Amino acid sequence: MDKITQALARELDRPAQYVQNVIDLMDEGNTIPFIARYRKEAHGAMDDTVLRRLEERLRYLRNLEQRRQEICRLIDAQGQLTEELAAAVENAETLSVLEDLYRPFRPKRRTRASMAKEKGLDGLAREILEGPDRDPRVLAEAYVSEEKGVADADEALAGASDVIAEMISDSPDSRRIMHALIKKTGILRAQAAKEEDSVYRQYYDFSQPVSRLQGHQVLAVNRGEKEGFLKVSLLLDRGLALRELSTGMIRPGARNAAFLSAAVADGYDRLLFPSVETETRAALTETAGEGAIRNFALNLKPLLMAPPVKGSVTMGLDPGYRMGCKVAVVDPTGKVLDTAVVYPTHGEKQKEACIRTLAGLIRKHGVKHIAIGNGTASRETEQMTAELLQQCPGVSYMVVSEAGASVYSASRLAAEEFPQYDVNLRSAVSIARRLQDPLAELVKIDPKAIGVGQYQHDMPQKKLEESLDAVVEDCVNAVGVDLNTASPSLLRRVSGLTAATAKNIAAYREENGAFTSRSQLLKVPKLGPKAYEQCAGFLRVPESRSVLDRTGVHPESYEAARRLLSLCGYSEQDVGAGRIGELPRRLKERGEEKTARDCGVGLPTLKDIAAELVKPGRDPRDELPPPVFRTDVLELKDLKPGMVLSGTVRNVIDFGAFVDIGVHEDGLVHISELCDRYVRHPSEVVSVGDVVKVAVLSVDEKRKRISLSMKQVRS
Repeated sequence: MDKITQALARELDRPAQYVQNVIDLMDEGNTIPFIARYRKEAHGAMDDTVLRRLEERLRYLRNLEQRRQEICRLIDAQGQLTEELAAAVENAETLSVLEDLYRPFRPKRRTRASMAKEKGLDGLAREILEGPDRDPRVLAEAYVSEEKGVADADEALAGASDVIAEMISDSPDSRRIMHALIKKTGILRAQAAKEEDSVYRQYYDFSQPVSRLQGHQVLAVNRGEKEGFLKVSLLLDRGLALRELSTGMIRPGARNAAFLSAAVADGYDRLLFPSVETETRAALTETAGEGAIRNFALNLKPLLMAPPVKGSVTMGLDPGYRMGCKVAVVDPTGKVLDTAVVYPTHGEKQKEACIRTLAGLIRKHGVKHIAIGNGTASRETEQMTAELLQQCPGVSYMVVSEAGASVYSASRLAAEEFPQYDVNLRSAVSIARRLQDPLAELVKIDPKAIGVGQYQHDMPQKKLEESLDAVVEDCVNAVGVDLNTASPSLLRRVSGLTAATAKNIAAYREENGAFTSRSQLLKVPKLGPKAYEQCAGFLRVPESRSVLDRTGVHPESYEAARRLLSLCGYSEQDVGAGRIGELPRRLKERGEEKTARDCGVGLPTLKDIAAELVKPGRDPRDELPPPVFRTDVLELKDLKPGMVLSGTVRNVIDFGAFVDIGVHEDGLVHISELCDRYVRHPSEVVSVGDVVKVAVLSVDEKRKRISLSMKQVRS
């Protein structure tokens, strides 16, 4: 078992054999959802979060190992790979440490030090370093050479100083000392670069120890600097740094002490500190970006897994001023029944006409719920809807995030799906469908456009995309997909499928009619046995005669499932009729481990099979609290300190959570107001989609800011 496996086992606190099994499975082309769901015996039931972490760290450690070998080869080619250096390279645990070790040997552009070396002055530098009792000026006389271009002792000493300065800057020990000092005592400072007001005003005179910097502060300062509003610098006690760097190099009272002190100071000021400052800020940005990406992923998952509002005709309203409010009515499957454009903001008469039109659509199609997009003119549209519902008892509304709806409606995908509708009406359809099935609709949109993070445009886009795509993939496969109704956008997120095979499934379905079994997937062009193995368990076929095709039981386990039913006195027909409620009790009486052996599967797989048979086609989202619908509207001026309201968490960020309390502007629950105990991050307490009770602390109507508290409700 190699050292990468051992390192991962230590990091994840998992048995090395399980880690190796996962690595082998990934190397064989198995996806994370497939491994998480159908290979539990191999990895001890790690969840998809742990498996994603393992995958990410495996990629990093393999890159580290590849770079380690490359660096050893490059240094060895220079004839400078000592046993001590080789051991240091071998033991380096991060890429930054590895690059620091390689730094002295990396080819450089011409520098003052390299020009001095060309004149042979590196020899003088060595003599000065090794001769504390000798006068540097006397040593320098021997290096004066008209042939080499060294005019006098002063020029020789200047060259030797340049060599020592660069040596100090390139030394892994020096850089380690500097990074430790900055981490312990460094301060990040931001100041106003111009007098005009901006959203960065709170950073116009900002100082914070590096050790206490929050990720959102780093990203805000970076953006303010990029936009020209801030000047940013890193502060460090220069005297302390020079003393630390000089320890062990300079002997107090030695004849070379003054010269070396000056060389160290030059190396620090000109080379080392600027370089380490750049590295520190890059590292802070990387850490902040990783935190923001994790936060985005944390927020995205509950948004995608929000409970669907099934079985109801839904009206979607895409608010607007000049172009009016776009309306779409969709049936329970998302099929468009009707569309319209109304103008609730164009005067009282137009608003009355709007209410008549919408009331007519509600009665005509039996609309039960209205979804209102939260963008421009949402406030006025919501007020109009509250008046409308006075004429339509039994109908309720909900404001939904329309983030990304305009991106989707203008996309080629939307044009293919709704060629008969213009861009604006497509947005209204998307808003209605977001209420009916958030997951199925949101998978059509670039996850970055969904709007549940912070500073998403300031972080590494490839890494952000990979992280969010992983969340989408895990959510889609956790829920399962109806093979006969899923769009290609949804299908391509299924384990083992690609955009091409998803389109081929849709084309096969159109040409041959609905799938009647999972095994038919093998007839789809370019969907081979491996892809079938990866995707089959996540695709449901409600039209199949085999009840197992309607469950999350993988085809490879069908025989085990039938054997389990038989051993417990049931048949597949009993499953379809819902007559196996006693299965868990009979299984326990018979003995789970014995039954697993009799069925030829591991215990985790047996338990999963039993859970699927008891509730075939279950949707894990149904177990979550339903969304909050409204029939009336509050205004900002209605809010008073002390009021207690119910709201829905819309976004969770580093410093708190934004909660929709029905007044168009989301209120902020600062991290200090979440609960009575200390929390490192708001995600420890709340998630996007949570329904919470909040107390109003203050309302700033002018700036449209609402301050809320959760802990004051609980207390």
